[in-house]
Amino acid sequence: MPRLFYYLGTCSTCERIMKQIPNLDRFTLREIKGDPITAKELDAMKKLAGSYEALFSRVALKFRGLGLNKMTLMEKDYRKYILQEYTFLKRPVMVLDDRIFIGNGKNVVKAMAEAA
Repeated sequence: MPRLFYYLGTCSTCERIMKQIPNLDRFTLREIKGDPITAKELDAMKKLAGSYEALFSRVALKFRGLGLNKMTLMEKDYRKYILQEYTFLKRPVMVLDDRIFIGNGKNVVKAMAEAA
């Protein structure tokens, strides 16, 4: 996989993190609301991440809104919801060759910056 950076343009956290990543101009930037991820891209991310659940955001407003917090979700469900609604993709996601960095945790952001 090439160098990819998936983010949400209206997310101030994504904006802040993007400023911390050196050489971001070497990445293909994908704003996931305007240019949603494809099933093929999501499947490639899952291969690197190990599961769709690792890519799924439980803090998305729709998680509770759709009652998903009261359901037992399986891998196929995580995949379906991420493809249906961009807010379910944990962000940002940085793909660098065969490595993937998911989310905005302090250690993840540090690892993103070091890897870039």
